[in-house]
Amino acid sequence: MIKIYGLKNCDTCRKAMKWMENEKIEYLFHDVRKDKLSSDTIINWIENVGTEQLPNRRSTTWRNLSENEKDLLVSGGEVDLLIKYPALIKRPVFVLENDILVGFKEDTQNILKNFRTAV
Repeated sequence: MIKIYGLKNCDTCRKAMKWMENEKIEYLFHDVRKDKLSSDTIINWIENVGTEQLPNRRSTTWRNLSENEKDLLVSGGEVDLLIKYPALIKRPVFVLENDILVGFKEDTQNILKNFRTAV
């Protein structure tokens, strides 16, 4: 089953979940602010998608970070930074059987369609 990591009040996450329901794709939702993330989870995501794709550098959270905190993304402190500021993670994050997808663009939707529930 697909796991969706995001924020319950994120418009893109809500759009993705509604789309998944319409496409009859089963999922579990994990609110990264409420349910927290482990360092192992973030390390796995970074190993799979990299530090360029995972943080949302357009977010209000990013703009409110100090320069020292922003520097953590390139100096090895990215895991702690993303745990401290879960809203900094680009959303939603989809965890599939053998893949991790970030964001909700058309290419992501095409991949997710392969996980439709048999009716």
